[in-house]
Amino acid sequence: MIHHTTNVRVRYPDTDKMGVVYHGVYVEYLETGRTEMLRDLGLANSALEESGVMLPVLEVCVAMRRPARYDEVLTVHTYLRRPIGARMQLEYEIYRDAELLATGRTSHAFTTVDTMKPVRPPKALLDLLAAADDGTGLKEI
Repeated sequence: MIHHTTNVRVRYPDTDKMGVVYHGVYVEYLETGRTEMLRDLGLANSALEESGVMLPVLEVCVAMRRPARYDEVLTVHTYLRRPIGARMQLEYEIYRDAELLATGRTSHAFTTVDTMKPVRPPKALLDLLAAADDGTGLKEI
């Protein structure tokens, strides 16, 4: 299991007429959590694509519990709890300080860049995940 945290600041265009974060923006916050986790593991999303592998989203789910507002700093917790195969599932929690604002889940497939056919995850990614997860529980990166 791997756990990663990153912060995002709510920008003015992230908010709706009610002054709260528009529901679709939460998906962008999940994306930020995933891409920053991969980057901090040592394999930026751009490097993955340069190797010929894409990671398209198959499913996304977000449950909003409390509103976030302009200029607040949110912490996105990203969890990789399961081993990965041709698919990878991530779970997320978004907090303002200690208050849980939203939870989410995304499922991704590893595919080729040109044909979008499913492939196994790159060995480089599997090696980085193995090194980051010592098997003793939730590993912070």
